[in-house]
Amino acid sequence: MEPDAGPTPAPAGGPTAAFFDLDKTIIAKSSTLAFSREFQAGGLISRGAVLRSAYAQFVYLVGGADHDQMEKLRQFMSSMSAGWDVATVRTIVADALHNIVDPLVYDEAVGLIEDHHAAGRDVIIVSTSGSEVVEPIGEMLGADHVVATRLEVVDGRYTGEITFYAYAENKASAIRGLADERGYDLERCYAYSDSVTDVPMLETVGHPYAVNPDKDLRRIARDRGWPVLVFDKPVALRSRVRLPAARQAAAVLSLGGLVALGASLWVGARRRRATA
Repeated sequence: MEPDAGPTPAPAGGPTAAFFDLDKTIIAKSSTLAFSREFQAGGLISRGAVLRSAYAQFVYLVGGADHDQMEKLRQFMSSMSAGWDVATVRTIVADALHNIVDPLVYDEAVGLIEDHHAAGRDVIIVSTSGSEVVEPIGEMLGADHVVATRLEVVDGRYTGEITFYAYAENKASAIRGLADERGYDLERCYAYSDSVTDVPMLETVGHPYAVNPDKDLRRIARDRGWPVLVFDKPVALRSRVRLPAARQAAAVLSLGGLVALGASLWVGARRRRATA
């Protein structure tokens, strides 16, 4: 991170906040592949889907996805998850989290969160991932609030509907709503993200930062004079922050993981149609 990139103390006045994307901004490594194998063991997806998920995850981590691709993946993910038993999914993910997944965070991101709190700002995580994963991670990191995607549940099962999709412009709208509710002066607020799809969120505040940006966000940041931060010090979450014992085996569901799994199934379906 650049030496002068840290937040300055909040001047006297109304409350301010720092808004953080989660995946690839705070969290340095995706646990999708670990979840995919557990989903297979639980009978939710096929072995072929597990193998294809490696390719989908590579594409996501290296190249990202544009708006049209994300919309197609959202629709496919919705249809794929319809009918899944919530308790089964949470048990599978809890087992994976406890036995396999050791989430990593960027040490620089945790330091920034601490700096913003010290400066008197609220810290809010704004993520496309599901609320079931964002909320406990937010609690672990000491966030004051989270904005996350919410899946509809009826009679203990996912319906396949998304009640709120925390993506692109929806993130910006949620931030403006929180500003109205809590009195944030957005011109004095900060925001951090790695993805070009979060440009609306970054544009909402007076102090936007691109963190390990994809090529499109890097170009936009250069054109607009936004600072670019490089986070390259991942540490184990449990070694960087104190994890409440009850949270260590908490049942959480990552919509980001489901989207990547949906990507693998979608790519496979397209290939099958192409060769039919």
